[in-house]
Amino acid sequence: MLEPLRQGLPPLDPAAVSSAASCALPARYEAVREARQFTGTTLDRWDLADRFEDVCLVVSELVTNALRHGLPEPSPEHSCDHDSPVRLHLLRWTGRLVCAVRDPSRESPVARETDDFSAESGRGLFLVDSFSDGWGWHPLTGALDGKVVWALFRLASVT
Repeated sequence: MLEPLRQGLPPLDPAAVSSAASCALPARYEAVREARQFTGTTLDRWDLADRFEDVCLVVSELVTNALRHGLPEPSPEHSCDHDSPVRLHLLRWTGRLVCAVRDPSRESPVARETDDFSAESGRGLFLVDSFSDGWGWHPLTGALDGKVVWALFRLASVT
């Protein structure tokens, strides 16, 4: 899981992760609420409640995109309702927090250029870019299929 995250990010030593949390999310839009609750609880536990608004907005957008664009079309033979095709990972280093959402699609997320801020959709990755300190995506390799889309938040240094 960490190998794709290290590509395109400042050097992050996986051994230096001070905290990590992960949750499986069902293939239902209610999963966005569950992801926000999980993120809020985790940030509280890590004494990062002051980052709740920005981080939860980004998590909501990443999970929504995974549900909307990262899942295969449902079919009678292949139902994802009992599986957890989307997974949220929160990884904390001393000065960084990474939110990563894994989904089964290998398709690139597309950031749409839009001047229509009253549109119902199409602004998700624009918001991720605006509220995080960086984001990216990488296809997964090995036993896991799909991709991971991540967002990086710099954390204030505690002195």
